[in-house]
Amino acid sequence: MTFKDKVNDLLTQVLQDKPSIFLIDLTITDSFKIIVNIDGDNGVALQDCIDVSRGIENNLDREEQDFSLEVASVGVGSPLKLVRQYKKNVGRTLIVKLETQTIEAELIEANDNFIILSWQAREPKKVGKGKETVQKTLEIPYGDIKEAIVTVIF
Repeated sequence: MTFKDKVNDLLTQVLQDKPSIFLIDLTITDSFKIIVNIDGDNGVALQDCIDVSRGIENNLDREEQDFSLEVASVGVGSPLKLVRQYKKNVGRTLIVKLETQTIEAELIEANDNFIILSWQAREPKKVGKGKETVQKTLEIPYGDIKEAIVTVIF
């Protein structure tokens, strides 16, 4: 079993004990630096990071392979990568980059195939001069999303 496989197995075991926590990214560098990024359905507490770190570190032998370990939650400005992240952020405002445009809108629905965004836009009136505010919605398949980031509003 390779070092990466062993780390992956240990990580899988730890995350099975914490069903609300899920893996975003696992990186193991050539110098055996293990970087684990996690997220949670209800956020990630410091204790969650500690538990994941201990679950990996306590089951690896430094005599066999020296390594360093970093466990962190994804940051506020980190792009969404998994469908599960979109689902947990329904009701929040996202900045979604598509091939030809960028949309800042409220995420009103996320399922396994697409998201639905809703926002208000100013458009020319159909009759007469001036502009009017209209409510827009757009269904976007995950494959069309280049990047999506949750915006924080203070």
